[in-house]
Amino acid sequence: MSSSLSVYLLDVAATRALVGSRDDQLLEVIRNSFGDDLARDDDYFSHAIEEGAPTAYEALRAVINGGPFGENKDHAFQYGYAYKRLCSLTGSFLDNNCFTPHRGDWLSVVDEGLNALDVTAVSVEDFSYSDLPGPLPYTYMPGCGEWTPDHIAQALEQFEATKRAVDESGQAPPLEPEVMEAVMQCLGWMRHAAERPGFGVIGFRS
Repeated sequence: MSSSLSVYLLDVAATRALVGSRDDQLLEVIRNSFGDDLARDDDYFSHAIEEGAPTAYEALRAVINGGPFGENKDHAFQYGYAYKRLCSLTGSFLDNNCFTPHRGDWLSVVDEGLNALDVTAVSVEDFSYSDLPGPLPYTYMPGCGEWTPDHIAQALEQFEATKRAVDESGQAPPLEPEVMEAVMQCLGWMRHAAERPGFGVIGFRS
């Protein structure tokens, strides 16, 4: 079974602040402008909804209002996908062809490639975890992680230091071509973020 990665460029702090913001205007805009998307998601998760899971809009409303989230942990995935929807609507989608689809431990393999270049401040495998803003409930799927502006700045400094060392020694770490391609895509995400103060990356694995 393959997985996909969705990665967004956005103001991380502002995006997290949408949770519990009680922004009724944003809710109304989403319902009026993206009703078809909400309906498609409801159709896809119809079985879970029949068993008591919230609809896409109900989950979105709970996320923006900061709750309530219900007691059934099996339905927590809807709130994770609702937060992903907020990221997709308020951020810019970043090219992820090196990661969608992917299988097995590919994200950790790419992390090993980053580490071989002494880039340790960020991790693509972090996008597999449930680092959702509080008070959203834990959910295994979708996974969520973020790269803050500070972590991105540190990672880019680490990469530049490695480049200087390679230029001096003439020896680059041996990486498989597909791993190097994925690493360079990650660096591209970070450079886009570094061009905009306060911006970072939020990623979802599903």
